[in-house]
Amino acid sequence: MAAAAARPTVTIQSLEGDAEYAGFVALPDALKAPIRPDIVQFVHTNLAKNKRQPYAVSTKAGHQTSAESWGTGRAVSRIPRVPGGGTHRAGQGAFGNMCRGGRMFAPTKIWRRWHRKVNLNQKRYAVVSALSASAIPSLVLARGHRIEKVPEVPLVLSDSVESIEKTSAAVKVLKKVGAFEDVEKVKASYNIRRGKGKMRNRRYISRRGPLVVYGTEGAKLVKAFRNIPGIEIANVDRLNLLQLAPGGHLGRFIIWTKSAFEKLDHIFGSFEKKSEIKKGFILPRSLLGNPDLSRIINSDEIQSVVRPKKTDVKRRPLKKNPLKNLGALLKLNPYAKTAKRMELLANVQRSKAKQDKLDKKRKDPKVEGVDKATIEKAGDVWYKTMTSDSDYTEFDNFSKWLGVTN
Repeated sequence: MAAAAARPTVTIQSLEGDAEYAGFVALPDALKAPIRPDIVQFVHTNLAKNKRQPYAVSTKAGHQTSAESWGTGRAVSRIPRVPGGGTHRAGQGAFGNMCRGGRMFAPTKIWRRWHRKVNLNQKRYAVVSALSASAIPSLVLARGHRIEKVPEVPLVLSDSVESIEKTSAAVKVLKKVGAFEDVEKVKASYNIRRGKGKMRNRRYISRRGPLVVYGTEGAKLVKAFRNIPGIEIANVDRLNLLQLAPGGHLGRFIIWTKSAFEKLDHIFGSFEKKSEIKKGFILPRSLLGNPDLSRIINSDEIQSVVRPKKTDVKRRPLKKNPLKNLGALLKLNPYAKTAKRMELLANVQRSKAKQDKLDKKRKDPKVEGVDKATIEKAGDVWYKTMTSDSDYTEFDNFSKWLGVTN
């Protein structure tokens, strides 16, 4: 992304009293490094923890009473209770985190692990990512900087700016290059912090303005620029990620001096050459020089060497289960069709024979040697005998049920 947006050279902006034409300077490879917001966010989160001061509650808090439990048998909980009488405090629960005036749960200690170690190579990768993001105008604008009137990003000024001693002259320079609008944004944002922080020596908040990076140790511009709201000053040899990407957000507006800009290759090296300052460090290279994959694949160079498209597609037939598929079964056993037909016919004949037998029994229910009329007559005689010989005929209910009278 950074390499795609980079230009080969950057114009050096001349100031009052300089020659009309200040020249050009080659864009350092550090400003073409891959932009990795994930690494920048991770490194920033961990580095920001290294300025914290330890805090903890008092070790005595919540325990400054001689409370003891009343034990069991008094219909109250076994929490320790304040001794004595004659006051509301007596008998109140103490010590526990659920008690009024008790200690907190897991009281904080000053020996918490406040600081974080970050791998050196990760810190260097995060710094070059933040530098390359600062060279892309869209990312600088997205971060909220007012750079609409700035002639070019990255903005490089001639080395005469390092000799400025007065703040008024510094303001004049910022106005000339169109960067003072970002300072005015900072002035307008100056406000009182919300929340408890305003009671804790951080009462006011404001946005971040430009970061001025100089190259000569002991330059006079430090005192000239330091009193302008929102402006921060950094030496190119001591670039800090907390300044290059405040809040872990890429795209800080950086104003370079010519000497600082030319020093970047010496400090960070290039894609082929190792750094002369940072031992063993070589700039990370993007996995893809051009992220437009569809354009790469469809290019003439790639299409001329790839294999032609396969038109004859051989599909493997789906294996069928012969226990479920009749066609597959007949291929394995042609006699299966005959056997199945014979089985079906046998089932039909068996069912028909069974049904005929039942119909015959229902139609003519004869006992051997006795006709139907004789069987019915014998049944009537038996019923009359049963009702006359019954012991229950003296009861009305049974008489009605049997259909007889006494």
